[in-house]
Amino acid sequence: MAVDPDFLEHLRDLFADLGPLRVGRMFSGAALYVEEDVTIAMISASGTIYMKSDATTEAAFRTAGSEPFTYARKTGPRVVPSLMSLPESALDDPEEALHWARLSLGPARAAALAKRAAKARRAASQKG
Repeated sequence: MAVDPDFLEHLRDLFADLGPLRVGRMFSGAALYVEEDVTIAMISASGTIYMKSDATTEAAFRTAGSEPFTYARKTGPRVVPSLMSLPESALDDPEEALHWARLSLGPARAAALAKRAAKARRAASQKG
């Protein structure tokens, strides 16, 4: 993982009220998981924190100055609005960070549920 371990420890402190966090690999950065398989955030290799989002939360993130995760492809940039940057002011404010994390829980849980359902459908289709 290319993410600074001290920075990950800071994030664990910021989001401590969510309960235990698990850190895993994601792209060239890291992912923060709650509730076993619920990805609540991604930390890019550059150290930007991207919180899980969806159509119900994107406007709140954008109003706070957040930007979607974007990466380069041969065909041009790919914008991923399901991952919105954590507002800068939340990096040093556990209460604000927790607000954004709680806002991200709904989209994160929904995405995990959809992923589990897709995996179950694939497994069922391979059996039959």
